[in-house]
Amino acid sequence: MTDKIKRGREGERLAADFLQEKGYEIVAHNYRSGRSEIDLIVRMGNWLVFVEVKTRTSTAYGYPEDFVTYKQEQKIFEGALDYMYEIDWRGNVRYDIVAVDMSSGQPEIHHIEDAFY
Repeated sequence: MTDKIKRGREGERLAADFLQEKGYEIVAHNYRSGRSEIDLIVRMGNWLVFVEVKTRTSTAYGYPEDFVTYKQEQKIFEGALDYMYEIDWRGNVRYDIVAVDMSSGQPEIHHIEDAFY
């Protein structure tokens, strides 16, 4: 396993722990549908939240959240539609980013609600 994959998994674990501490229920990790992958799907009340987690060890080229591309957003949206159809979701939906910055050695987590769409 490469360092990049290990770092990504660690970031997703930290993000999941962070969201649980805020009261979210983790519904799915790494949900896949077609060519789409959603890092985390969480729920709080009548809200279903699709979360993209970005982890970086350096901010020399920008903050983690700066690396979510429009193409990624589209794929997350497509996967979210599939998931909502599968479970017949009728509540509210939101798309968030959890940025995990490890540049200082101590992880800093930034939750951006309603980041796209």
